[in-house]
Amino acid sequence: MAKKTSVRKSKTRALVTPRMSIAEAVCKYPKTAEVMMRYGMHCIGCQVAAMESISQGAAAHGLNKAQVAKMLKEMNAVAKRKR
Repeated sequence: MAKKTSVRKSKTRALVTPRMSIAEAVCKYPKTAEVMMRYGMHCIGCQVAAMESISQGAAAHGLNKAQVAKMLKEMNAVAKRKR
């Protein structure tokens, strides 16, 4: 009989997600703006930031998937410190 292996999901939920709008992330977690700016996303005050997701903004600024993942990891670390 084959052993069943369980897949453990992380209990820590991401506070900042790629689908979240740039404005929402900055409004909820202001320090995330500093992280985005380090990655060249200076669109924090732009009118489009209210409608554009973090992943859309990152793509518009030429970030690849690995860079977006790293940025999101840093943004979540900053957001969790707020709690």
